[in-house]
Amino acid sequence: MKYRPLGNTGINVSEIGHGTWAIGSMWGPRDDVAARSALKRGLELGINFIDTAFAYGRGHAERLIGEVLRETGARPTIASKVPPDIKSWPPKPGTTAEAAFSAKYLTKLTEMTLDNLGIDCLDLQQLHVWLPEWLQQGDWQEAVIRLKEQGKIRCFGVSLNDHDADAGLELVASGLVDTVQVIFNLFEQTPRQRLFPLCQQHGVGVIARVPLDEGGLSGTLNPQTNFPKGDWRVHYFKGDRLKQTLQHAEQFRFLLHGAIDTLPAAALKFCLSEPAVASVIPGMRQPAHVEANARVSDLADFTPEELSRAHALAWSKNFYPSFG
Repeated sequence: MKYRPLGNTGINVSEIGHGTWAIGSMWGPRDDVAARSALKRGLELGINFIDTAFAYGRGHAERLIGEVLRETGARPTIASKVPPDIKSWPPKPGTTAEAAFSAKYLTKLTEMTLDNLGIDCLDLQQLHVWLPEWLQQGDWQEAVIRLKEQGKIRCFGVSLNDHDADAGLELVASGLVDTVQVIFNLFEQTPRQRLFPLCQQHGVGVIARVPLDEGGLSGTLNPQTNFPKGDWRVHYFKGDRLKQTLQHAEQFRFLLHGAIDTLPAAALKFCLSEPAVASVIPGMRQPAHVEANARVSDLADFTPEELSRAHALAWSKNFYPSFG
């Protein structure tokens, strides 16, 4: 496992991080035994960065991580996220920062996360959604300063809304965040254009999420795939979306050669081709997923010619539903 600096935070994180949405909620039946085993296997293989959120089962994923920390005695870098205090997701235009992330609410949720994890200080707290106008609104900045002064959080960042990388440009330039989390994969390459260069300029760490396009780049789906009850991807891949996705995914088969012998391995290695990216965080529910993904860090890089060809195949889309 290789490690990269998380911007200017002074923290080095594993190139492959552990995404935990799927162990918390909305991905069909949960298997807590397998989830804990996957987290432990990741620690054994050198994964030292775990990304979670209160919204992943209203703290369920956080509590599972806390159980593993107590059992193993490990202390990896842990990032969590505060959901907005509103019913709509993503936030509707005109939603104020006061409504979504008041200082009182941000502090309360951070303390709940600390309790769920069983730790005194969270390495990275993030807002789970973002609107550019919030930069000039509300008292959330006061809460962040106070939480840092109290030693309850070490760093602060924002998870940018689905396929809206440029919404973070002014925020990154403001110096108010240590990190940004953004969708980046073989299909969604928009962050390469403006966000990544700006993050490098300002020393802001980048966490790349959804590297496998919610399974579209996992190599495990087919046109006849039926998602289990409670799996939100019933909506994400509704109609002919799954068929479209698989057709576009096939175009990247040229990246498979040598030790990069699976589509997810190629997808993860592509994310790591960007020097701005500190860690890529695929969701992993089984130890086998962890083992397959962790090895990617040590694989050879793609050639400039391969990357250029992959860049030309970017696919602009947004299949995400609105909730609330």
